[in-house]
Amino acid sequence: MPTKAKSKTTKKRKKTLVIVESPAKAKTIEKYLGRNYHVIASKGHIRDLPKSQMGIDFEDNYKPKYISIRGKGDTIKELKSEAKKAKDVYLASDPDREGEAIAWHVAHALNLDEKAKNRVTFNEVTKDAVKESFKHPRTIDMDTVDAQQARRVLDRIVGYSLSPILWAKVKKGLSAGRVQSVALKLVIDREKEIKNFKPKEYWSIDAEFAKGKETFKSAFYGVDGKKKELANIDSVKDVLAKIDKKKDFVVDKVVARQRRRQPAAPFTTSTMQQEANKRLGYRTRRTMSIAQQLYEGISLGKQGTVGLITYMRTDSKRTSPVAQQEASKFLHENYGAEFAAKSQRHFKNQEDAQDAHEAIRPTSVYRTPESLKSVLTTEQYRLYKLIWSRFLASEMTPAVYDTVRADIVQNGVIFRTTGSKLKFTGFTKVYDNQQEKNVDLPDLEEGDKVKMTKSDNKQHFTLPPARYTEASLVHALEENGVGRPSTYAPTIDTIQRRYYVKLDGRSIVPTELGEIVDGLIESFFPDITDVDYTARLENELDEVEDGKKDWVHVVDEYYQPFKKELNKADSEIEKVQIKDEPASFNCDICGAPMVIKMGRYGKFYACSRFPDCRNTKPIIKEIGVVCPKCGKGQVVEKKSRRNRKFYGCSRYPECDFVSWDKPIGRNCPNDGHFLVEKHSKKGPVILCPNGDYREDSENEKTINIENIGE
Repeated sequence: MPTKAKSKTTKKRKKTLVIVESPAKAKTIEKYLGRNYHVIASKGHIRDLPKSQMGIDFEDNYKPKYISIRGKGDTIKELKSEAKKAKDVYLASDPDREGEAIAWHVAHALNLDEKAKNRVTFNEVTKDAVKESFKHPRTIDMDTVDAQQARRVLDRIVGYSLSPILWAKVKKGLSAGRVQSVALKLVIDREKEIKNFKPKEYWSIDAEFAKGKETFKSAFYGVDGKKKELANIDSVKDVLAKIDKKKDFVVDKVVARQRRRQPAAPFTTSTMQQEANKRLGYRTRRTMSIAQQLYEGISLGKQGTVGLITYMRTDSKRTSPVAQQEASKFLHENYGAEFAAKSQRHFKNQEDAQDAHEAIRPTSVYRTPESLKSVLTTEQYRLYKLIWSRFLASEMTPAVYDTVRADIVQNGVIFRTTGSKLKFTGFTKVYDNQQEKNVDLPDLEEGDKVKMTKSDNKQHFTLPPARYTEASLVHALEENGVGRPSTYAPTIDTIQRRYYVKLDGRSIVPTELGEIVDGLIESFFPDITDVDYTARLENELDEVEDGKKDWVHVVDEYYQPFKKELNKADSEIEKVQIKDEPASFNCDICGAPMVIKMGRYGKFYACSRFPDCRNTKPIIKEIGVVCPKCGKGQVVEKKSRRNRKFYGCSRYPECDFVSWDKPIGRNCPNDGHFLVEKHSKKGPVILCPNGDYREDSENEKTINIENIGE
């Protein structure tokens, strides 16, 4: 009997739709979830405040007026189309305030039920983590959404209120922001400290002693059992007058100890940005971009695409017990039990840390940097290695040092020497952020006699505080409670793009334009540049997220005094005239005088007949040194495409001389190569690029006391 033919038309099963932020992440998550799921990306926010107007109804509890973002029409159409065909819709944007707000905006655009349990979050893009998150869907957290709305509304009010004033009173095209204004103030206040700094003189006496054939170094400590500061040359003479170099010194108070150095916590956003800047030279925005790639997933061949690190916007130092157990197992297998911490570590968070996510760590320590080197770019590999090493080290035993301290005494004058020797590497086998060197001493016992073989008497001057780098500015923002992990990189990037600050090497230097803007804001809007006030506001936003405060009340508390300041500023601020300076030469096109103008990217030469004549020239700074290569041109200061300072010949391209370091106009006495000035932590140092020749920096001079007249 023939079998019945199957129907050719079978009903197509509906899939579950998952909406994420990133297209790269969408492909990975769809593979993890299987064929019953379809994953698409919103590509970030789909709704925001309009650019052409304030977009806030001040009469109706600061209600934001959201519109579809220009250019997102096709994306919204696709989201609606796929949602209609789907069995269920899940919102899986990033696990932070912005991600929660994106989920809420998408829910509005698709007319989804806000009370439905359709929100899923995961801290790492791995198969297990993603699948587990879909077992525990929740509703959209409106407290978190409200915290994001409060920040967005406040930033819009400040930006769209201050910018027109700056346009009218200073220069067209200027703008100001809430957190950016604080960052700019920090940079300018540091510059004021440097300019107002008065060096203070102090001296040191360094000596070399010998016990038999062995020598060791020591430094002056004090007199008659008490520490003594050497404030001037007279105090040095008083000490030296008590010393007889021909006689023996006696070793006194030998203290031998063991010192244990603990590992640092795994990375938060701030510490990752700081270390990447210091060790790898990465700018904060670059670091976050690379970290985003590592989080969203890298193709590992047969394994598919895998997220290599946990979510990279966090201020928590906490790590999951599962990750700690895996790290312990890895250490036992690859390094030995003596390198694995005896119990799970708990690092203390900063007081205002949100602790919403784990610290930044590898999703599996078994994916070692070396095993991934062939599939990662150089940048990805270097940052991943930094994150992997830091996390693994945080689960390791302390480094142990044998230390010795001894006082060397004659006639009451005390020289103190310290020695340190690494006994057990511990966590430094994987990650060492201090690079301590062994300082070996001969065996010293109390009562031993030693001879002074050398002594150097050095005059020093205290140095001003260092300018901020991107790393130290991030640290300052975090330390002062200004901003949150997601804001550090865009804040620093914004004040650079607006040319309120510029980079000089790695140092952040305020521009004249930045100083003008900061002066106006500080004079008329003191709360905006008040670090403590901004930090309190950040804490209030955290309280909104925790459900302890109403977002409208927080915005109103901030806006009412700001409104009064606005009215006062509009009537009292006088127009700032940024006058053109004469350039002392004429235009080579029309013959009119050239002037120095202030532009978006700094000062430049322009024809005074602008716009009739549009001749412009960059300002080239001569350093007063003849080119060491051709001997004809002048060495001039230039900027690379990445805004890094370098030095070249004014006769380029006829002469192709170039140097990253500043030539000083003298040659090395050893090999005749031109000498250059480099900057160290102690100040400028003059050295020869080819050899060992080096001169002391200006703040440190070796002086022979015996040759100084009374």
